[in-house]
Amino acid sequence: MITKTQIINSLDKLPDNLTIDQLVDHLIFVEKVEKGLDDSINGRVSSKEEAKEKLSKWLK
Repeated sequence: MITKTQIINSLDKLPDNLTIDQLVDHLIFVEKVEKGLDDSINGRVSSKEEAKEKLSKWLK
């Protein structure tokens, strides 16, 4: 989960004129990166072979 502090820090780095859609997209991106980092730290990852197997089911 993205924290209020992360949102504020993120806002400070964005340009002064942006759309609400751009802001929402940016916040979703930051949250997904944070989740990915948390998954990695906590061992919730797949090997390359596991990923290929999972993707092959979707790419048929």
